Amino acid sequence: MAKTSERELGLAVMQVLASRSEHKAHVRTLIKNVPNYVTLTDDDRNQSATRPNEEVWEQRVRNLKSHHKSDGNVIKDGYVEHAGRGMYKLTDVGVLHLRSKGLL
Repeated sequence: MAKTSERELGLAVMQVLASRSEHKAHVRTLIKNVPNYVTLTDDDRNQSATRPNEEVWEQRVRNLKSHHKSDGNVIKDGYVEHAGRGMYKLTDVGVLHLRSKGLL
């Protein structure tokens, strides 16, 4: 079974942010809540090779900022912005995107 796509994980991150006050959340909150918005695969649930106390999907959520230039990244797409150390915020464009998909 393949890993959940960057776009699917990003959409789940956006939905978590949309549910929070001021559309902001710390990465710990994202990791706690992302599984409520996406069905994680067995491959997602494997232990990270580089972060022994994390599953692969958790590492991918933590890598949002470091991969901000990659296609399919919600920061590159303008839907989410880095809002300080470990903090993310849903942008107005992100809100519109969720609305257009009927997710808000």
